[in-house]
Amino acid sequence: MCGVVGIVGNQPVNQALYDGLTMLQHRGQDAAGIMTVDGQTLRLRKSNGLVRDVFHTRHMRHLSGNVGIGHVRYPTAGSSSSAEAQPFYVNSPFGIAMAHNGNLTNAEQLQANLFEKARRHINTSSDSEILLNIFAYELMQAEQLELSENDIFAAVSKLHDQVRGAYAVVAMIIGHGLVAFRDPHGIRPLALGQRQTPQGMEYMVASESVAIDGTGFTYLRDVEPGEAIYITETGQLFSRQCARDPVHNPCIFEYVYFARPDSFLDKASVYASRINMGRKLGEKVQRDYPNLDVDVIIPIPETACDIALEMSRVLDIPYRQGFVKNRYIGRTFIMPGQTQRRKSVRRKLNAISAEFRGKSVLLVDDSIVRGTTSEQIIEMAREAGARKVYFASAAPEIRFPNVYGIDMPSANELIGYGRDSDEICKIIGADGLIYQELDDLIAAVQAENPDITTFETSVFNGEYVTGDISQEYLDRLHASRNDNARSSSDSEGTNPDVYNEGD
Repeated sequence: MCGVVGIVGNQPVNQALYDGLTMLQHRGQDAAGIMTVDGQTLRLRKSNGLVRDVFHTRHMRHLSGNVGIGHVRYPTAGSSSSAEAQPFYVNSPFGIAMAHNGNLTNAEQLQANLFEKARRHINTSSDSEILLNIFAYELMQAEQLELSENDIFAAVSKLHDQVRGAYAVVAMIIGHGLVAFRDPHGIRPLALGQRQTPQGMEYMVASESVAIDGTGFTYLRDVEPGEAIYITETGQLFSRQCARDPVHNPCIFEYVYFARPDSFLDKASVYASRINMGRKLGEKVQRDYPNLDVDVIIPIPETACDIALEMSRVLDIPYRQGFVKNRYIGRTFIMPGQTQRRKSVRRKLNAISAEFRGKSVLLVDDSIVRGTTSEQIIEMAREAGARKVYFASAAPEIRFPNVYGIDMPSANELIGYGRDSDEICKIIGADGLIYQELDDLIAAVQAENPDITTFETSVFNGEYVTGDISQEYLDRLHASRNDNARSSSDSEGTNPDVYNEGD
């Protein structure tokens, strides 16, 4: 999972891009990058690290220009070297830069086609570079020095015809402006905002509305599935539906875990969705576990706090903050490598023994992926003196890998794969385990926007909305994603046959 931002302004956009990426830091902590256009010159700064560490005063001064894009990333496969940081750039035609959130499920075939048809070489393991080169090649077919909005939208339409998977994209074309588009299923989010200045209207696109609000822009709307937005350097905005048969299948896991609670994704409040998840889960406990012996409800901070608070209200059980979070440790879910994740859990959380000693506690988390974090947290609760430890997940059992840009590993690394809840409960060491029902999770988000009729829920039910995922593809994904393969790649260099999803 990554975060993207793009701005067309009437004044230098470097600070607004920096602020926007800071607002999206939760979406990726491995690398960050900003590229701006200053006249006919592209200016770039990107490197591994957090936004605050990548950009210093000297870099910000260098990033002049009124049009720019930015990216924060986390690695899911291949190498996590700085060579994979975005934005990427090609010099022909015109000079194009691009940043991308998602994963192309037919990247290998696309790369082969690019070489055969266009003699274009891909220099990294990132599928984002493939996407950039396809867009560049299709723009070249216009065969003219001045591109119109029709030429740009035609290029996006041809890209949609070839590319499969999830992608939310921001791009710049020197001498023309900013382009943003979203895959025909709308799996990954992308929002549009605007700001009126004395010099005219400024526009911003970003992965989440919080980046728009936090930089002084006003949220306008979401980019529709399959839609492309083109904003000229002078601030003219054009939009067009560029997909043949767009459908709306936003990723439901954005609402469960990834997005900030103060964001709206596809007109649905993330905060309100999580409150609804807590209510649904609380109602399930009331219905199916009427004799559950629980003294307090304690969330695993921070995503689950709102969920647990609503469960407390529904069940009339006291809510307590039993863990203190070290806010200087990254999100363990998106850390590369199981060893690093295990070490980070206890550095990240510390139990308040007074809230556990002698009590029967219900711990609430947003989800259980590998089970490693849940197991260690339950151990911490027992060490702090808990009499009994029950565990509740606001998401159903995660049984299948994600192929659309989230680092959920191959199936046999998922604790939910091939196991029922009783087996999972035993492995993580809980006295009881309660999962949210998938229908309840869908209803919790759908309540905030009834117009969303279907979600991308493949990690729970194995149904991949793009319809192109075979067992052979999942086997290749396993080879690139398992922790042993990732460790080898990080130490030995990039494997050119493995693509970095979420880039």
